[in-house]
Formats: sequence, structure tokens, C-alpha cells
Amino acid sequence: MNKTELVVALAEEAGVSKKDAEKVLKAFTDVVESELKKGGKVQLVGFGTFEVSERAAREGRNPATLQPIKIPASKAPRFKAGKALKDALNA
Repeated sequence: MNKTELVVALAEEAGVSKKDAEKVLKAFTDVVESELKKGGKVQLVGFGTFEVSERAAREGRNPATLQPIKIPASKAPRFKAGKALKDALNA
């Protein structure tokens, strides 16, 4: 499912226009992004948690030349599924 299909599905499920569903989806992604940038997390009970994972600096290798390279520390978004979502998938 891509973004367009998601907007259509949200609009049908909520009984709103596609334009309104797209605004809500955009607002949701903006709020999650903003909270993660601040180092926080967004927890939706029963669905899951969006949080930031810290990756330590490490040494890697350039696959073309096999020369060692330094990979800097970085942050990555993570999603951890909640119990209700896991149970729904495994039912």
C-alpha cells in the first residue's frame, strides 16, 4: 500500500473526504517527525511506539576498494509493534 492508497482507505474508513484524510495523514507524520527530532517518542497503546535509536560510530569497509572507512554516529527512527497489533497479525 502506498500513500495514495492509504489516503483512500483512511477516507473510506473514517467517512471523510480524501482531501481531509490527506491533511490528517500529513499532520500525523509531521507531529511524529517533530517529536522524534526532539528526542521523544510517540506511543500509541495497542498499536506501537515510534522512537529514535542511536547508532554508534564504527569502522566499515569500502566494498570496491576494501579500504577501511569511518562511519559516523547517527540516529535512526524505529517502530516497535504493540502487543495488540502483534496478536492481530498472529490470530
